[in-house]
Amino acid sequence: MSVHVVVGASGGIGRAVCADLARRGLPVRAVSRRDPGVPGAENVAADATDPVAMSRVCDGAVAVHHCVNPPFATWRSAFPEATRVLLAAAGKAGARLVFADDTWMYGRVDGPMREDTPARPVSEKGVLRAWLAEMVLAAHARGEVETVIGRAPELWGPGVESLLGATLFAAASRGGTARWPGDPDLPMTAGYAPDVGAALVDLALAPASATGRVWHTPVPPPSTGREFVGRLAAAAGRPVRCGRITPPLVAALRLVSPVAREGAELLYQFEQPFLVDDADFRAAFPTTATGWDDGIAATLAWYRADPERTRRRLVPV
Repeated sequence: MSVHVVVGASGGIGRAVCADLARRGLPVRAVSRRDPGVPGAENVAADATDPVAMSRVCDGAVAVHHCVNPPFATWRSAFPEATRVLLAAAGKAGARLVFADDTWMYGRVDGPMREDTPARPVSEKGVLRAWLAEMVLAAHARGEVETVIGRAPELWGPGVESLLGATLFAAASRGGTARWPGDPDLPMTAGYAPDVGAALVDLALAPASATGRVWHTPVPPPSTGREFVGRLAAAAGRPVRCGRITPPLVAALRLVSPVAREGAELLYQFEQPFLVDDADFRAAFPTTATGWDDGIAATLAWYRADPERTRRRLVPV
């Protein structure tokens, strides 16, 4: 039986893809720079920028899931190179390449983001994301390798550290103020990691007619940051105040926090309605979005399982 190769398997989305493949009874080869330790998978330690290693690990693959997410400090060099290498390795293996993408290339928008929304990035990371997506789709158009892109908004959920992560869930676990990254009263959507992982597997298994394009992965109905914090407080069974990460706070944090320095240019997303239209995906695929309450409960349980997670936060709670 052909194997699904998940490169970047130690990250939040990579692990979500591995978990969904296992749920469906599909063989998994989990790959990361260090042994990813994915239960039930064939675990391989290899560098995604090494063409010889990737050719080897992709041999026999029916699909290659590109879930690589290098440290921000190496994005400019490592991300394009890993993408080139994986496109070549998947093409050599005759496998479909499924690329886990985000919405940073859309920039500032004045309505819901759709798959045909123009790429108008306003950040360096958005420019890079737009370039990578073009690389992936161009390889498909040239007939070099079959590709498809699953694009998700800001991620959250078990196994994911993001703007919607420890800063919020630490407050629910230990008490304090949950600081939303922007205006907490604007409508927003977000990508729950297990849903994104399942959607990427749907794309790997889809007919060839679904390839060569971008799909927005499923999201729940729009909410707001304030409603999110209210749901979080209810799940935690304790009062949680709703604050916000303000521009002055970000400016101060950039002086001392590498994470803040890298993430500051992305906070614009939460100072505008952050709405992703997933209608195309919902019409074509079986995976549906997990409700906010169920996702919050599962994520809160993940944070509480390791108290150290609630100490790794961007700003004080």
